[in-house]
Amino acid sequence: MGVLAHVFQIDPNTKKNWVPTSKHAVTVSYFYDSTRNVYRIISLDGSKAIINSTITPNMTFTKTSQKFGQWADSRANTVYGLGFSSEHHLSKFAEKFQEFKEAARLAKEKSQEKMELTSTPSQESAGGDLQSPLTPESINGTDDERTPDVTQNSEPRAEPTQNALPFSHSVIDRIFFSFSSAISKHWEAELATLKGNNAKLTAALLESTANVKQWKQQLAAYQEEAERLHKRVTELECVSSQANAVHTHKTELNQTIQELEETLKVKEEEIERLKQEIDNARELQEQRDSLTQKLQEVEIRNKDLEGQLSDLEQRLEKSQNEQEAFRNNLKTLLEILDGKIFELTELRDNLAKLLECS
Repeated sequence: MGVLAHVFQIDPNTKKNWVPTSKHAVTVSYFYDSTRNVYRIISLDGSKAIINSTITPNMTFTKTSQKFGQWADSRANTVYGLGFSSEHHLSKFAEKFQEFKEAARLAKEKSQEKMELTSTPSQESAGGDLQSPLTPESINGTDDERTPDVTQNSEPRAEPTQNALPFSHSVIDRIFFSFSSAISKHWEAELATLKGNNAKLTAALLESTANVKQWKQQLAAYQEEAERLHKRVTELECVSSQANAVHTHKTELNQTIQELEETLKVKEEEIERLKQEIDNARELQEQRDSLTQKLQEVEIRNKDLEGQLSDLEQRLEKSQNEQEAFRNNLKTLLEILDGKIFELTELRDNLAKLLECS
């Protein structure tokens, strides 16, 4: 089963405020780990696991509001919170949590019964039929039994004694020597497996012993927080007559929050539109600046052309004046030439007359 929810974790420093671990709603699913025979709550944000919580029989899923629920995970040393989109999704998740919690309890009881049965020496003769081989889980217990469990409302388990390991070895030795020689190789392999598991168990016990002090400190902090919450509950009970008004006010606040979220969404869309308009305005401004620069260049070029045109007009006027003076001089020369030609004509006529007279 998977459901979308916003994931939170309690602030490890204040133990009061919620810290969001996902930027948006992610899928939260229940998962059965067949290798360890446990149930888990898994949630991934991309490739990052933001929830990996093993469900134990002493866990409790608490609904703190119509759309929010939480549970404490002592192994992860944190409190997880989930915000759902509707009360229906919250109720469905809580029902599944209770269902898998019950399944975890049954699996733990079954594992304990199996451990008790396998820890009792066999009364059958060596020549009888052999029972099924012991498994590492039947000797060492399940994960819930191997790892100390600390909750907010209970004291830590007593530290395991160092006598557990020798006792397990003595039981294994008695079982090993009671088997027939025909299957000795099989039990030698089993013994090696059990010894490896006992070594792991010893390491886990040593690690748990080292962490007891830290767990006690955390338990003291949880107890202080529980006392504070108890005082707060007492104060709220004193003003229980105002519960309806508070509930109504809370409903109004939730409605106001939804309206504000819708308004915020509209404003964000408006901001995106304004950003787009600003980008368009910037492009237009850049085009305007480019056109203004080109216009200035054209104006400068126009002024240069006007100067050149004025210079050409002056040169044309000067050329026209020179041509007019040349034409006047040429006209004067023509008049002089006409006079000279007239004089030469008269001289020719006179010379002709002289020739005729002579």
